Amino acid sequence: MIALGDWLYSIMPFGSAVTPEGWRVASAVAGVLSVLILVRLATRMTRSVLLGCTAGLILALDGLHFTLSRIAMVDIFLTLWVLAGFACLVIDRDKTRERLVRLAEAGADVTTVGWLGMRWWRLAAGLCFGLAIGTKWSALFFVAAFGLLTVAWDYGARRSVGQQRPLGRWFGFDAVPAFVQTVVVAGAVYLVSWSGWLLTRGGYNRDFAEGLLPGWIPGFLRSPMEALWSLWDYHGRMMNFHSNLSSDHSYISAPWEWLVMRTPVLFHYNGQAVGCDTGNCVTSVVSIGTPVVWWLSIIAVTVMFGWWITFRDWRAGAVLLAVAAGWLPWFAYPERPMFLFYALPILPFLVLAIVLALGLVMGAGEDSPRFAPYLRALGGVVFGVVVLLTIAHFAYLYPVLSAYPIPEETWRDRLWFDVWVYGRDAS
Repeated sequence: MIALGDWLYSIMPFGSAVTPEGWRVASAVAGVLSVLILVRLATRMTRSVLLGCTAGLILALDGLHFTLSRIAMVDIFLTLWVLAGFACLVIDRDKTRERLVRLAEAGADVTTVGWLGMRWWRLAAGLCFGLAIGTKWSALFFVAAFGLLTVAWDYGARRSVGQQRPLGRWFGFDAVPAFVQTVVVAGAVYLVSWSGWLLTRGGYNRDFAEGLLPGWIPGFLRSPMEALWSLWDYHGRMMNFHSNLSSDHSYISAPWEWLVMRTPVLFHYNGQAVGCDTGNCVTSVVSIGTPVVWWLSIIAVTVMFGWWITFRDWRAGAVLLAVAAGWLPWFAYPERPMFLFYALPILPFLVLAIVLALGLVMGAGEDSPRFAPYLRALGGVVFGVVVLLTIAHFAYLYPVLSAYPIPEETWRDRLWFDVWVYGRDAS
């Protein structure tokens, strides 16, 4: 992705290579796009423009998303591609069911139908997943989870139209193509992201395999095979490095701490800033999620679990799977140093959980026979309180998120706990 970014920036007005300004602009663009994608995704999943726009608003007003959209770190790009890939799969799910409905309306026997046409949106998802893996390897957990999810949706679609024993058709027409369109395509895109390293000499470990191949291998194959062998060894070195990484950083945060927002990262602090009314000014960039969003998401995820257990709603199941894929694997590495911003890729799905829970609280609309005016009014009050709390809390934290100069006493008041300031060094 770094090499890919270098090529993209060569056509932008930042020069022939990535500059600090270019990286920050790219992060901001990725942050904006992730909000827009979430609006469209939530609208599709809830069939409500109000809830879709609310999802985008909550994501835009989260402090973690805000800070990482303004600095040169890769987590915002990982979040963008994971979210985009998931959105493509949701569209593919809807298109597949629409195709089955059209076949039924045309008089076709949908109980025996096999091939459902080219799945372009699932192919697009594979492209996004490849870019996500090229950004950060932790995307592999999402790819595995979403790959299983999309074929489970296909199996459910076939059962819903009356196919009694769809296993053979599902495996041949859905599962195998899905593997190619997601996993194989993602792998190809990932390999292409290394093309700058593969097609040139002088990169780190690039010449590792030179002269190591057996003599019987034809000459025209030697160069590409040496490059791929060197790449494989390079990946082994990277995996070994990260598997044995240790650090005593002040702002290390274990996975169990992420949802409760226990240990944010202080990216910037200047205790001698100018620009406020007093002479004792402070500026900082504290990468902390808007706590009301994250704390409410714990309740929302619990509601999603109950909703899925009770009604097997596909939306609740998808959100739970996405959160699990982006969060639970980190518990397998208890000794590895981790930070709060590792949780950014699950944030859009936590926001989806919140708006889906709000939709449940608000109840059915006026056009539904299940419409209950008093329940709707109560749900509207809850909805308004959640939105206003999110806006107010983000505004309250904005100075400590954005390096805005404020008096030190005011700055300290906004960071409620010592661990938010000093990390693990807090007494």
